[in-house]
Amino acid sequence: MTPFRSIPIASIVLFSASLHAHALPGGVKDALAGERIGLLDAGGLRLTNGKCRDCASSRQSLWYFEDDLIAAPASAAVAAGVNAQLDRNDDVRQWAATAPARELVYPSVTWIGSPQIIDSAAIDSAGAAVTPAGGQAIALALTPKLSTNRSYADASTIRYFNQRPLRMRGAMTEKNGKPTFVARTIWPTDYAIDAVRLPLKPLAGIADLRGFVRDDSLGRDGTLSSRLVWERSPGAGRQLAGKPVLGFMLNGAQGDDDEAMGGHFAIATGRFGAKGEWADWAVNNFYNLDSVSEKGIVAATLPMDNYLMDLNSGQQYYRPSYMLVAILNKDRTAVAYQGGVQRTMNHFYRHDLTYAHAANNCAGISMDVFRALGWNVPTRGATGHIKALGAYAYVAAKEASLKKGRSIYDYLTEETTRLYPGIAFEAAGADLLELVGAMAAKPRVRTPYEQQLAEDVDAIILVKIPQIPSSRVAGSSPAFSFDEYMARVPADHAKWKVVPVAPRPFPAALRESGTALPAATSVVPLPVAAIGAAGLFGGGALWRRRKKKATAKT
Repeated sequence: MTPFRSIPIASIVLFSASLHAHALPGGVKDALAGERIGLLDAGGLRLTNGKCRDCASSRQSLWYFEDDLIAAPASAAVAAGVNAQLDRNDDVRQWAATAPARELVYPSVTWIGSPQIIDSAAIDSAGAAVTPAGGQAIALALTPKLSTNRSYADASTIRYFNQRPLRMRGAMTEKNGKPTFVARTIWPTDYAIDAVRLPLKPLAGIADLRGFVRDDSLGRDGTLSSRLVWERSPGAGRQLAGKPVLGFMLNGAQGDDDEAMGGHFAIATGRFGAKGEWADWAVNNFYNLDSVSEKGIVAATLPMDNYLMDLNSGQQYYRPSYMLVAILNKDRTAVAYQGGVQRTMNHFYRHDLTYAHAANNCAGISMDVFRALGWNVPTRGATGHIKALGAYAYVAAKEASLKKGRSIYDYLTEETTRLYPGIAFEAAGADLLELVGAMAAKPRVRTPYEQQLAEDVDAIILVKIPQIPSSRVAGSSPAFSFDEYMARVPADHAKWKVVPVAPRPFPAALRESGTALPAATSVVPLPVAAIGAAGLFGGGALWRRRKKKATAKT
């Protein structure tokens, strides 16, 4: 048997007709059985796909998952809504102010991807079989590699997973007359946080937070690295079981895509398992909906194991990741964020909000939810407006494109905590440490949400998740500034490694009546136009004066 062979999609989808016709093998269960989606029990959800016509999910959110498996709320009463009359941030503010005890309901869709789970498993050295705990060995195959994906699992991946216990998402099917588990997500269960052994290593300052991200020695051996940086009282950071969390996820720079040096950012909510498990946290992942990801990524709320370890779309297959975890003593702070971001995601699916790499990217949208709730994470300003004017003129002339000039102008004038995932991670983490008293802070009047953070956070942990070995080149820590970004990529833009993606236009039939189309952006920024107008005016005035003098002489 070929190690880690792939089975065509057509064979995998046979599970839909026979899933309940036969009992699942021992150790294999339905994907929602006994599971959580972040802070919520999965019992209020049902497995379906985007073709569902009696789901409480919005038709816009369903459209993106017509050919994939999702978990949909059982009824409209337990599904996140949206106020189409309000801007997405005003919608979050109103919901937070009026929701009864900030009651948390389910996302419109949760991207599940696989119908079955093996909670505890081991694979053989060839990657040809998987043995669930308490069950018999089952033939193992991998979900197919997407044709657009530049790399995939290989022999090094087998060796990595063969050395540790695993949790797997996939589908039972039949191959050559015998049951076969087709794995889509493989999660090392030794990634659980062992609170008893966590080293207590406080941060000396903000620079230490960035230093943690940049420390290449962490995770070099392929193991998870974690440390406790603050606890409210001795032992508070050692009691994780059942505790709710806010997780700040920073994914690093890709090694084979020069457009991805800035990394990626997302916020997770959930609670720790009895042994420090966190595979079932809900991650709120914003990606560009208007293009088709070469790795199959779709913006969605999804379980942590899928977010990091899906064989095609998982972040850990193309870069290392970093996480700051706020361990809470109450649900309310995490519930507020999760409820707010679910409404934001609904605006996103409706196209009331569209992705923009500078103005509305993964960091900007995620941080906007916190600010709408009342956490005023200190801003750090733009890279530079004067620099932006020069860059606009240079790029527009060099590339013979006003559109490309506008793009670089937008990057340099956007507020950096909304632009750079690394800066968003650093700014939020540093301010959280200041709010709880772990770092010296300037006096300020706290909002109710900031006061909640100060009261509810019991401990803060930093985690580094290693990149999974595969045929892909190694990634690294993300760039924290425009200058650092440009220093990493070839000076000649024509030599950049870029992954082309296909467009995915939003169907006009899904646009709700009254929804405003995104405002068109002029390729000439207002300051540039003003300078140009001033130059024309000044040049005209000078010409008129000279003409007047010439006329007077004659």
